[in-house]
Amino acid sequence: IVMKKKIKFGLAIPTGTEGLMVNLPYASARDVVELSVFAEKIGLDSVWGNDHIHSQKYVLKEFGASPRYYSPLLELAAIAERTTKLEVCTALLVAPFRQPAVMAKELITLDHLSNGRVKIGIGLGAYREEFEAEFGKAAAHMVRGKMLDESLEIMTRLFKEEYVTYNGEYFDVQELQTYPKPVQMPFPFYIGGNSDNSFRRVAKFGTGWLPAILTVDEIRYGVQGVQAACEKAGRSLDEIDIAPQFGISVCKTHEEALEKFQNSQLYRHGISLAQSTMKGRDATNYAARNLVGSVDEVIERIQQYIDAGVTHFSALTFVDKDIERTKESMQFFAEEVLPAFK
Repeated sequence: IVMKKKIKFGLAIPTGTEGLMVNLPYASARDVVELSVFAEKIGLDSVWGNDHIHSQKYVLKEFGASPRYYSPLLELAAIAERTTKLEVCTALLVAPFRQPAVMAKELITLDHLSNGRVKIGIGLGAYREEFEAEFGKAAAHMVRGKMLDESLEIMTRLFKEEYVTYNGEYFDVQELQTYPKPVQMPFPFYIGGNSDNSFRRVAKFGTGWLPAILTVDEIRYGVQGVQAACEKAGRSLDEIDIAPQFGISVCKTHEEALEKFQNSQLYRHGISLAQSTMKGRDATNYAARNLVGSVDEVIERIQQYIDAGVTHFSALTFVDKDIERTKESMQFFAEEVLPAFK
């Protein structure tokens, strides 16, 4: 008998999305915790916080005010204390902001505090200007992809081995020992991106693939890429949680959902990414890259993604103007859409 994987649904929480994917102001640190408690209550499986340390210039220009960015790992620790089943996750943690030994210790601690409910989406960050702000002149010589690979190498070894010595271009650790080890083995790293490099990282270090805003065809192509990379590494695709991130606007009618989506901060943010993350892809067909439409349309679209290989709709960003309306949309989704997949 082939066991069908349970399809999971998660919420993108605003740890670092003000002025980017949600309006500004949107949520206090405490609001983020309460929103997550509500997510568990209505039957969502996971929450996913993102990671920024420095206000982007275009956000300051657009809003004339600074966004509030919170530490995702500290928020998740607070959420873990208030929930029992909810998976506490990042989408994603920017590895090159951090020294890997310290990061490993924080991830292990969070894994223990939550009794193994952690999933860590990890990546290299979308905005070069944040690295320039944090590292100054040194940023010019930093290759973030290389920093990410070295960090993953050190952390995955620390999670398993007694002592780790590693001499890299960016990180050099000697006889480093960390205890306790994580609750979860292998530790669940989720890797973003939609390139051969990303697929290689998933196969080498990951238990999940965490791309963002891809069409059904792009997901299908990516799943094949991940599968090929896994086979090369002697792994099975069954070990990988296919967990893309989407924006979501589900309303009673298609027109209403589309209008709400196009008036959202998320839509404006997507257009801004045309220069970086979305380079070379058509960012204008945004509705086709997200879950936008009537209840029936969104159910059908979700099913198309499942047929293409998706097992976890990870960081769903509801496109509402404020947190109260977000809760209403989440409730509507939980009542009208979720039952089709539970």
